[in-house]
Amino acid sequence: MKEMGIPVIDFDELNGEERSKTMDLLHQACEKWGFFQVENHGIDKQLMEKVKQLINKYYEENLKESFYKSEMAKSLEQDITSEKDWESSFFIWHRPTSNIEDIPNLSDDLRITMNEYIPQLIKMAEKLSELMCENLGLKKGYIKDAFCAGKGPSVGTKVAKYPQCPQPELVRGLREHTDAGGIILLLQDDLVPGLEFFKDGEWVAIPPSKNNRIFVNIGDQVEVLSNGRYKSVLHRVMADKNGSRLSIATFYNPAGDAIISPAPRLLYPNHVRFQDYLKFYATTKFSDKGHRFESMKQIA
Repeated sequence: MKEMGIPVIDFDELNGEERSKTMDLLHQACEKWGFFQVENHGIDKQLMEKVKQLINKYYEENLKESFYKSEMAKSLEQDITSEKDWESSFFIWHRPTSNIEDIPNLSDDLRITMNEYIPQLIKMAEKLSELMCENLGLKKGYIKDAFCAGKGPSVGTKVAKYPQCPQPELVRGLREHTDAGGIILLLQDDLVPGLEFFKDGEWVAIPPSKNNRIFVNIGDQVEVLSNGRYKSVLHRVMADKNGSRLSIATFYNPAGDAIISPAPRLLYPNHVRFQDYLKFYATTKFSDKGHRFESMKQIA
């Protein structure tokens, strides 16, 4: 396992002389990594701290005891390797409809805090989608429009604790997977590690977040929409012997009935006769290849 300098996108640098450099860093992060961190994102940091505090309190009061009494927890006591995930989690839907009132024992304070936090995250996700569109040469709202299907995106939050594990060698906190949706925004633990992403044939350890940076990764639907330019990457969570890790992952996803396909702008020309291509090539040989491909798409 390696530790790498994970790309950090500073939103403050989008409004000055560093904009071009920052946009290029974001493009490289989406294309080569599939994940990155964002600082100066504009989300209220006191609100972020309150979200973490209240989720930790909810876990301690409602979930911790039952988790350690579960069959999976008991199986580790007998040195049995588990194919399940060493996590205690629940899911909150926010858009198009919310289920937050249906989750048992959530305090009014936690409900109100989450309902203040989520609109700020959605705003950040939409800003990221616009920046991605700009880098891909798409119109500003292309991803948002594709995800909305006329009724708005689907947004939900997986709240998870990866409890302190007596035998982490026998179990994963969360097994290897890619995310099915669009843009994932993670508010994670600032002390306990465990998240790992797969890059260049090796697992990369993601350190705990500093200064409430938001960790972002790309889901399968952005890879599809970008015709493979932007990558959805395998990741996992390792169980930890020394502490419990908090993960609050908000998914900015397509609506359930949205039809996702590669943006036509990003497709190669197809159904082009080679002799037609050669004829066009003869007059554009020393021009940009991308413009030639675009022209051939129109001809086809």
